[in-house]
Amino acid sequence: MIVVPAAFAEERVRLSGEPGRRWIAGLPALVAELCDRWRLEPTAEPAMHGELGVVFPVRRAGEALVLKVGWLEHSTVDEAAALRAWNGAGAVRLLDADDDAGALLLERLDSRRSLRDLPLLAAAEIAGGLIRQLAIPAPDGIRPLGEIGGHVADTVHMRNERLGRPVRRPWADLAADLARDLGVGAGSLLVHADLHYGNVLAGRRQPWLAVDPKAVSGDPEHSVPELMWTRLDEAVGPAGVRALLDTIVRAGELDAAKARGWAIIRAIDYWLWGLEAGLTEDPLRCHRLVEALTTT
Repeated sequence: MIVVPAAFAEERVRLSGEPGRRWIAGLPALVAELCDRWRLEPTAEPAMHGELGVVFPVRRAGEALVLKVGWLEHSTVDEAAALRAWNGAGAVRLLDADDDAGALLLERLDSRRSLRDLPLLAAAEIAGGLIRQLAIPAPDGIRPLGEIGGHVADTVHMRNERLGRPVRRPWADLAADLARDLGVGAGSLLVHADLHYGNVLAGRRQPWLAVDPKAVSGDPEHSVPELMWTRLDEAVGPAGVRALLDTIVRAGELDAAKARGWAIIRAIDYWLWGLEAGLTEDPLRCHRLVEALTTT
């Protein structure tokens, strides 16, 4: 029996109203159709979910897999393109995809074990190594970092003013300058732009594998910021924050200046986004991160 998690369904309807209600109502039939097409057998294990999609445990010819179906307004095209390019090297393996349905058929990893379970610097070292492994030529059509950097540079001051200047003017200036410079000079490598510790799960082929990529084309240093702010509370003082950055840079053979730059850019961007969204704790972490990386 195909059961959509109640918490996911309620939140989707709350956020999306009647379109969300219709999508949730049709999800079991969609999953059943995909299972029939891809010769999958749903299991009795409960489905898992994030903010934008549901992951159903399935089997095919005895092999444990998962069927991931995303909310209809969330495109999986870039995610599928990235996973095809990596072909299982450092990331979960993609077995099939239906872009119109927002569906991905993936190898099954151990969702109970992620890099959140390891001590901070040990987890950071593994994640840094994955950043390097995932840095391959980007396939055509992936959004370039130049576009992303340009957007931050063009909007950071306006957003900061609208929110009452929570970010100090010199920091906003720095974010705009760095975003413009690093965006223009960005390379064309494939980057996992949501590589936090919960998005690295234990695997069988490789001890740790990345999942749920938000793919961009540019410099691998763009992957660093989530690894900084998601467990920042465990880094003791500014020296601990800088040691965390140094660990990721060393393990990933990254450019230290670019890693610091993207950490500042994205922390300030996320700081403002968090305030716009009504978050309270994450903006404080971003403040602390920027302060640690701009104070000598």
